[in-house]
Amino acid sequence: MGKIMRGPFPKFVAHGSSFTIFLGLLVFNAADRFDGSKLLPNMTVQDHPAQLFRMKTTPFTWMEMLIIFWVIGMIWAECKEIWCQGPREYLLEPWNMLDFGMLAIFIASFVAKLMAYWHASTAQIYVDKHYTDITNVTLPQEVEYFRLARLFWLPSDPQLVSEGLYAIAVVLSFSRIAYILPANESFGPLQISLGRTVKDIFKFMVIFILVFLAFMIGMFNLYSFYLGAKQNDAFTTIEESFKTLFWAIFGLSEVKSVVVNNGHKFIENTGYVLYGVYNVTMVIVLLNMLIAMINSSFQEIEDDSDVEWKFARAKLWFSYFEEGRTLPVPFNLVPSPKSVLGLGLGLKSLLLKLFHKHKAIMKNEAELSELGVNKSNKMTSHRYQKIMKRLIKRYIIKAQMDKEFDEVNEGELKEIKQDISSLRYELLEEKSHNMERMAELISKLEKRVCA
Repeated sequence: MGKIMRGPFPKFVAHGSSFTIFLGLLVFNAADRFDGSKLLPNMTVQDHPAQLFRMKTTPFTWMEMLIIFWVIGMIWAECKEIWCQGPREYLLEPWNMLDFGMLAIFIASFVAKLMAYWHASTAQIYVDKHYTDITNVTLPQEVEYFRLARLFWLPSDPQLVSEGLYAIAVVLSFSRIAYILPANESFGPLQISLGRTVKDIFKFMVIFILVFLAFMIGMFNLYSFYLGAKQNDAFTTIEESFKTLFWAIFGLSEVKSVVVNNGHKFIENTGYVLYGVYNVTMVIVLLNMLIAMINSSFQEIEDDSDVEWKFARAKLWFSYFEEGRTLPVPFNLVPSPKSVLGLGLGLKSLLLKLFHKHKAIMKNEAELSELGVNKSNKMTSHRYQKIMKRLIKRYIIKAQMDKEFDEVNEGELKEIKQDISSLRYELLEEKSHNMERMAELISKLEKRVCA
C-alpha cells in the first residue's frame, strides 16, 4: 500500500482530493447561514435562563474543528517542505508565498476567535456564580456587553476581526485551485496566459497608484475644511477621498461630491475641474490603456501558450515525483512507521547514554560516523539537485533569448517585403532604361551602315 501511495499519480489524486474536501468544509461551514442568520439575543435566554448570547456565537463548531485540523496539517506539510528545500528555495516559488499568507491568516482568525470565546467564557463564569436567571437582571457593564446583539459590538471585537480574516483566508483558499489547473488540457493554457498578464497589471498599477494618490491628496486638501458644509462627506477625510475616487472609476460616485453649500465658487469650480480631469485620466485614458496592454500581452502569450503549458504541467508532475509528502492533509499528522522508528531509535540512544555511558559513547561514535557518511551523501545529492536546477534554468533562459533574437516580427517582414518590391521596381526601371539605350545604339549603328 505504501509503494502504491508513493507513486506520483496516486499522490496527486490524494492531495487534490484532500484539498477539494477542505474547500467543501469551507462551503458547508456557512451552510446554516445561506438564508441569513436567525439567531437573536433573546433566544439564548429562552433556551438557558443564565446563558449569555455570546456563548452561542463564539464556540467552535465541529465543522470549524475539522477546518482547524486541515489547517494544522497544511502547516506541518509547509514546515516539512521548508526543512527539505531550504528557506531560499521555498521563497522562490510564488505558490508557497500564497500558502504562507493563507495559513497565517487562518491562524490569526482562529486565535482571534479563541480570544473572543475566552472573554465570553469569563463573563459566563461570573454569571453562573451570581445568577440563575438573567432575564430581568442588570449586569455589570463588562458582562452586559456579552449579552448585546451584534449591532452593538465594538468595531475591534475579536470575533469581528476573526470573521474578517476568515473571509480573506477563504478567498485565498479558493484561488489556490489555480495551482493544479496546468494538469488539465483545457484550463492549463488559459491559466498560464492569465498568469502572465498579471505582470502587465502590476506595471500598470505603479502609474495608477501615482495618479490616484495625486488626485486623492489634492482633493482632500481642497475640501478638508468643509466637513459638514457639503452635500455629502466626499473628500472631507482621507477615507472619504479614497472611497469617492475609487468608486468613481466604476461610475458610482456622484457629481455633487464637489458641491459646497456656502457659495465658495472658486473652491467648487476648482473641484469640478480636478474631478473632471481625474475621470478623463483614469477612466478614459488609463483604463483603456490597461485593456489594450492586457489584450496585446494575452495575444502574444497565446501564441506560445501550448509550450508554456506543457512546461508548467511537467513542472507540476515532477513535484510529485519527489520523495516525501506521501500522505495528504490531515493524515500527515498521524505518525508514520518511519517517524515512529526514528523516534524509537532516538529514545534508545538516549537510554543507552544514561545507563551505559562508556558503551553509549563508543556506539555514538560509530553512529556519528555513519551519519556523517549519510549526511555527506545527502549534501552531495542536494548539491547535485541545485546544480541541475540552475542548469535547466540557464538553458531555458538561453533558449528564450535565442528565440527572441532569431524571431522575425511582423514589422521586419513588412520592411523586407517593401525592400524586395522596391528593388524589383528599380531593376525593372533599369532594364527598361537599358533597353531604350540599346535601341538607340542599334538605330545609330544601322544609320552608319546604310551611309
